[in-house]
Amino acid sequence: QVQLVESGGGLVQAGGSLRLSCAASGLPFSSYSMGWFRQAPGKEREFVASITYSGGITDYADSVKGRFTIITDNAQNILYLQMNSLKPEDTSVYYCAAAYRTFYYLRRSSNYDYWGQGTQVTVSS
Repeated sequence: QVQLVESGGGLVQAGGSLRLSCAASGLPFSSYSMGWFRQAPGKEREFVASITYSGGITDYADSVKGRFTIITDNAQNILYLQMNSLKPEDTSVYYCAAAYRTFYYLRRSSNYDYWGQGTQVTVSS
Protein backbone atom coordinates (compact mmCIF):
# COMPACT_ATOMS: atom_id res chain seq x y z
CA GLN A 1 0.00 0.00 0.00
CA VAL A 2 1.50 3.29 -1.13
CA GLN A 3 1.49 6.14 1.35
CA LEU A 4 2.77 9.68 1.10
CA VAL A 5 2.56 11.52 4.40
CA GLU A 6 3.37 15.21 4.60
CA SER A 7 4.42 17.05 7.74
CA GLY A 8 6.09 20.27 8.77
CA GLY A 9 3.39 22.76 7.95
CA GLY A 10 2.32 25.48 10.34
CA LEU A 11 2.00 29.20 10.98
CA VAL A 12 4.99 31.44 10.28
CA GLN A 13 5.56 35.15 9.89
CA ALA A 14 6.45 36.66 6.56
CA GLY A 15 10.16 36.33 5.92
CA GLY A 16 10.38 33.14 7.94
CA SER A 17 11.20 29.59 6.93
CA LEU A 18 9.60 26.15 7.06
CA ARG A 19 10.71 22.73 5.92
CA LEU A 20 8.05 20.35 4.69
CA SER A 21 8.64 16.61 4.67
CA CYS A 22 6.93 13.87 2.71
CA ALA A 23 7.57 10.33 3.94
CA ALA A 24 6.99 7.72 1.25
CA SER A 25 6.28 4.04 1.83
CA GLY A 26 5.11 1.11 -0.27
CA LEU A 27 6.87 2.18 -3.43
CA PRO A 28 10.40 2.03 -4.91
CA PHE A 29 11.18 5.63 -4.06
CA SER A 30 14.19 5.91 -6.36
CA SER A 31 11.96 5.06 -9.38
CA TYR A 32 9.62 7.97 -8.80
CA SER A 33 9.94 11.59 -9.74
CA MET A 34 8.50 13.70 -6.96
CA GLY A 35 6.67 16.97 -6.89
CA TRP A 36 5.17 19.55 -4.58
CA PHE A 37 1.91 21.29 -5.39
CA ARG A 38 -0.20 23.74 -3.43
CA GLN A 39 -3.80 24.82 -3.36
CA ALA A 40 -5.21 27.93 -1.74
CA PRO A 41 -8.93 28.29 -0.93
CA GLY A 42 -10.94 29.02 -4.05
CA LYS A 43 -7.97 28.46 -6.34
CA GLU A 44 -6.78 25.61 -8.52
CA ARG A 45 -3.94 23.36 -7.44
CA GLU A 46 -0.68 24.74 -8.74
CA PHE A 47 2.78 23.34 -9.33
CA VAL A 48 5.50 24.37 -6.89
CA ALA A 49 8.57 22.20 -7.53
CA SER A 50 9.66 18.83 -8.87
CA ILE A 51 12.71 16.58 -8.94
CA THR A 52 13.31 13.79 -11.44
CA TYR A 53 13.96 10.18 -10.42
CA SER A 54 16.94 10.04 -12.76
CA GLY A 55 19.55 12.74 -12.43
CA GLY A 56 17.74 14.66 -9.73
CA ILE A 57 16.87 17.51 -12.08
CA THR A 58 14.83 20.15 -10.32
CA ASP A 59 12.22 22.56 -11.59
CA TYR A 60 10.49 25.40 -9.79
CA ALA A 61 7.53 27.65 -10.37
CA ASP A 62 8.65 31.21 -11.03
CA SER A 63 6.85 32.37 -7.90
CA VAL A 64 9.10 30.28 -5.63
CA LYS A 65 12.36 30.14 -7.57
CA GLY A 66 15.28 31.24 -5.43
CA ARG A 67 13.28 30.83 -2.21
CA PHE A 68 12.27 27.15 -2.17
CA THR A 69 14.46 24.08 -2.55
CA ILE A 70 13.27 20.53 -3.28
CA ILE A 71 15.44 17.70 -1.98
CA THR A 72 15.15 13.93 -1.79
CA ASP A 73 16.73 11.58 0.71
CA ASN A 74 16.62 8.27 -1.15
CA ALA A 75 18.09 6.39 1.80
CA GLN A 76 15.19 7.44 4.03
CA ASN A 77 12.51 7.68 1.30
CA ILE A 78 11.75 11.27 2.24
CA LEU A 79 11.05 14.28 0.07
CA TYR A 80 11.66 17.75 1.47
CA LEU A 81 10.67 21.26 0.53
CA GLN A 82 12.79 23.91 2.20
CA MET A 83 10.87 27.18 2.09
CA ASN A 84 12.67 30.43 2.88
CA SER A 85 11.65 34.08 2.70
CA LEU A 86 8.01 33.09 2.96
CA LYS A 87 5.33 35.48 1.80
CA PRO A 88 1.63 35.70 2.70
CA GLU A 89 0.82 34.58 -0.85
CA ASP A 90 2.55 31.26 -0.10
CA THR A 91 -0.31 30.40 2.24
CA SER A 92 -1.83 27.17 0.95
CA VAL A 93 -2.27 23.49 1.56
CA TYR A 94 0.88 21.81 0.24
CA TYR A 95 0.76 18.35 -1.32
CA CYS A 96 3.53 15.97 -2.30
CA ALA A 97 3.07 13.64 -5.24
CA ALA A 98 4.89 10.77 -6.93
CA ALA A 99 5.15 9.98 -10.65
CA TYR A 100 6.52 6.58 -11.70
CA ARG A 101 9.54 6.86 -14.03
CA THR A 102 8.26 10.15 -15.40
CA PHE A 103 10.86 12.59 -16.64
CA TYR A 104 8.86 15.20 -18.49
CA TYR A 105 5.79 17.34 -17.90
CA LEU A 106 6.14 17.16 -14.14
CA ARG A 107 4.31 20.47 -13.85
CA ARG A 108 1.12 18.65 -14.79
CA SER A 109 -0.70 17.21 -11.80
CA SER A 110 -2.32 14.59 -14.04
CA ASN A 111 1.08 12.94 -14.54
CA TYR A 112 1.35 11.92 -10.89
CA ASP A 113 0.28 8.52 -9.63
CA TYR A 114 0.09 9.08 -5.89
CA TRP A 115 -0.69 12.03 -3.63
CA GLY A 116 -0.35 12.85 0.02
CA GLN A 117 -3.13 14.26 2.17
CA GLY A 118 -1.64 17.75 2.37
CA THR A 119 -0.23 19.99 5.07
CA GLN A 120 -1.34 23.56 5.78
CA VAL A 121 1.13 26.41 5.53
CA THR A 122 -0.01 29.82 6.74
CA VAL A 123 2.17 32.90 6.39
CA SER A 124 1.10 35.96 8.35
CA SER A 125 1.98 39.49 7.28
